[in-house]
Amino acid sequence: MRRLHEGGRIDRSRPMEFIFDGKALAGYRGDTLASALLANGFGLVGRSFKYHRPRGIYSAGPEEPNALVTVGARGRREPNLPATTVELADGLVAESQNRWPSLKFDIQSVNG
Repeated sequence: MRRLHEGGRIDRSRPMEFIFDGKALAGYRGDTLASALLANGFGLVGRSFKYHRPRGIYSAGPEEPNALVTVGARGRREPNLPATTVELADGLVAESQNRWPSLKFDIQSVNG
């Protein structure tokens, strides 16, 4: 993971695992989904609605316009949550939105 070795508001003694787009990743208690994704090297976390242009994390609060995710698995899924407001939990399952077939290669993308 790429992050500072000390400081911040996370508890480094409590590691957690979560899944983003089918990939197992690690974070710490106190992380948001957005901070854990950044620490794991994810700059691209979503696509724009109309042209499917690549989008990254833009802010640190509920006003986040780009990093919208779907959280949950199987029958209980909640879409359109800003990744900056989702508290990381052990076993959390999240997916990026507005992409097909994958986040890195979106066939509907007009300009990359």
